[in-house]
Amino acid sequence: MTNGFNMMVRHVPPLIACTIGPWDHSYQALVETGECVVSIPTADMAATVVDIGNCSGADADKFEEFDLTAVTGEKVQAPLVAECLANIECRVADTSLVASYSLFLLEPVRAWTDPSQPQPQLFHHRGDGTFTLDGPTVDLKDRMTKWKYLL
Repeated sequence: MTNGFNMMVRHVPPLIACTIGPWDHSYQALVETGECVVSIPTADMAATVVDIGNCSGADADKFEEFDLTAVTGEKVQAPLVAECLANIECRVADTSLVASYSLFLLEPVRAWTDPSQPQPQLFHHRGDGTFTLDGPTVDLKDRMTKWKYLL
């Protein structure tokens, strides 16, 4: 599935929030299995990601249809996507906001990155079919004194 509505919630322990509607095939899969993989594609995959979001996993094998490579994870049964910059294996940590907001809180249990992509350009869904591309990185780690103990 593709998911444009997600965010980091906290550092320690890490939590990711994502909204998945009950009309999506992935919603039922997440409810049934309690696990998923959050894959982070690069900007060169943007059109493919949109096309993936326009079909249902109930009707098609998206790995086959979009020529993606499924990789077995270590902690969850859901597959990683080899073509993505990063893959985060997750388990559902909290479902208390699902009924009201379709909002799942996910606990990352393993993360993978592709070292062959040292400076990838990412893209971000703006909620209306448009996307913003990453620009230059601004490093302000030395100023982030309040949260240094978490880094």
